[in-house]
Amino acid sequence: MKKYIKVYEYYKKLIDSKQLRQGDRLPSIRNATAILNVSKTTVQSAYFALQADGYVIASAKSGYYVTEQKLKEDLHAADNIEQNRIKYDFKSGDADAQSFDIKLWQRYIKNALRQENRLLSYGDVQGEKDLRYALSDYIRAKRNVTASPDRIVVGAGVQSLLAILCSLIEEKSTVSFPDNSFLQGINLFKDYGFDVHTRYKNAKIIYVSPSHMTSYGNVMPMKRRLELIKHTEENKSLIIEDDFDSDFMYQVKPTPSLFALAGSDNVVYMGSFSQVLVPGIRISFMVLTEELAKLFNENKEKFAQAASKTEQIALCQYIRDGHINKQIRKIRRHYTAKTNKLYNTLKPLLPKAKIQISENGLQVKITCAFNGSLDEFEKNSMAINLVDYSNGILKLYLTPSAVDENDIEKSAQILSNILK
Repeated sequence: MKKYIKVYEYYKKLIDSKQLRQGDRLPSIRNATAILNVSKTTVQSAYFALQADGYVIASAKSGYYVTEQKLKEDLHAADNIEQNRIKYDFKSGDADAQSFDIKLWQRYIKNALRQENRLLSYGDVQGEKDLRYALSDYIRAKRNVTASPDRIVVGAGVQSLLAILCSLIEEKSTVSFPDNSFLQGINLFKDYGFDVHTRYKNAKIIYVSPSHMTSYGNVMPMKRRLELIKHTEENKSLIIEDDFDSDFMYQVKPTPSLFALAGSDNVVYMGSFSQVLVPGIRISFMVLTEELAKLFNENKEKFAQAASKTEQIALCQYIRDGHINKQIRKIRRHYTAKTNKLYNTLKPLLPKAKIQISENGLQVKITCAFNGSLDEFEKNSMAINLVDYSNGILKLYLTPSAVDENDIEKSAQILSNILK
């Protein structure tokens, strides 16, 4: 095989595999000569062949660029994706455009970017100090979680914080999850060598979301909370309390956090802002026990901060200015209205179905007879959370947060047609 053919095949493969994309510039002939250890003539011949076959286009005094002609298949695939995309997303729990004032957040981001001296250094591994102070005040007022800033660790999402926690817990013992829905968390503990179970009574570590116990959004009652705390105290177990949905308990009276009830000695409290703000702002935090906080400080050099320093600075001031509480009230009203609208629209359309609003107010639960095909949901551009389908009975739940309010009635009609 001639040398220029090898060079041609090399760049053709990079383009076909999308490692080089439309508009990307190929190395200059001189650079390619040095990189590939071939002659200038070899590279020129290869580039000419790529140009002749429509892979690249030459620009005078600039070089060779990947052309769009080889992206037609990609564009066609993108068209198909667009045609088949989910229009009525009752599954993801994403936010809609009306739930958050992006322009206000942008002002806080711009203000954070003006703090040049702070941005010249790496972020605090534990999280920005002023944010941790703001969080300490916030969770004490909101959930009666009393913890000093030195026990708070900030991270880019709950999973990154759980990774820290796994590395701090020296004894890789048994862990209990309420069900199998939190796959990322389950696999993370398994990767760290823990013995993971669901609903395991004698586990040394119990992961629980009291404000969202099940996929249906059930809330842990006070009696069960007290029983769990007593059980863990007697068995010297550690509770990981993921309190991510506590702001959305519309249907029931908010109950105290496990952290507050237990006096914090054996509870790690975790919170997140992805639902209160928008999922794209990945800032979560955890409150460690005194023992784990000491271990964290002794091993700080092993960890790195993945949460954006700019977003941490912005969030700190956003909280201090009182916008976080205004935002919580806003989305409570917004999501309550959407859930109620979906519920009230579906009730007359499906008179034989059992339809309920979940205890946390985020979902509409449906149980009904069904003899159709589950493919009908996807064919109608709809995503739903399927709980069970057996013996002709379908159980599902719908989270309307990502669906445009103007589409709720239409989507409810489509859903009723499928279920009928």
